Amino acid sequence: MPTETSLHFAADHPAFAGHFPGQPMVPGALLLDAVVHAITQTQAEPCSADTGSPCAWQFASAKFLSPVQPGETLTLSWVPGAAGSSRFTIVCGKRQIASGTVLAEAREVAS
Repeated sequence: MPTETSLHFAADHPAFAGHFPGQPMVPGALLLDAVVHAITQTQAEPCSADTGSPCAWQFASAKFLSPVQPGETLTLSWVPGAAGSSRFTIVCGKRQIASGTVLAEAREVAS
């Protein structure tokens, strides 16, 4: 069953200063960070449950299909899969913004 949340990046977000002056857009890295943050806020980290270690997140795939302007409200949806993976999509209304797969892997903890 998909899980869903809204994303909104205010026009005064610091990322817009460099992306891009005169034509600001939300950087892809900021979108991907929001994906990981949303997933970790709504479900137990699979790595912690299995190994007691925190997760290291890795994107197996990510496609950016449309730019996002400051102030637009987005909908992030994801479906948990096997072995700590989640398939996600980001839309703005009916416009597809991004999609991909993120994987949670156990992080080695130094003793």
